[in-house]
Amino acid sequence: MTPSDITSGALTGDGNWFEDFAVGQRMRHFRSATVDEVENNYISKQVMNTAQGHWNEEALRGSHLGNGRLVFGLITGSMTVGLASQDTAENALAELGLDNVRFKKPVHHGDTITAYTEVLAIDESPDRDDAGIVRFKHWGRNQHGDVVCELERLVLIKRRRAWTLDGPTR
Repeated sequence: MTPSDITSGALTGDGNWFEDFAVGQRMRHFRSATVDEVENNYISKQVMNTAQGHWNEEALRGSHLGNGRLVFGLITGSMTVGLASQDTAENALAELGLDNVRFKKPVHHGDTITAYTEVLAIDESPDRDDAGIVRFKHWGRNQHGDVVCELERLVLIKRRRAWTLDGPTR
């Protein structure tokens, strides 16, 4: 097989095409990730999120939010989506939207996030016959099992028949 013979289907997993998802399907994603100080400090400063909880260790000491700097919520959400992506978006053509984003509990440096997913809806694409639209609900849990983040994500995902060597030629 030469590089010109390889389609995108040969480079991705075999169970995450549009046709493979079913409403109600649930997944616990294999990987987890510990949030380090680097992720929080770099992004918080880059986007100029100056909330003292992200920058000032002393501001939170003894507060109801716990000790230690808080992780910026968009980092928690991004990690949750990223951890779910191998199973849910490896064959994605486009990210169409994020909705109903909720941060349920504080995340601190050193917390470990594990992602979970439920398929909420599967729809035809109104303008593409080589892909369909899947609505996922993702949630992240910390090392204690607490839900720290939940969100819904809309993704345009390739159809196997249109993108693999087994399907019709494009």
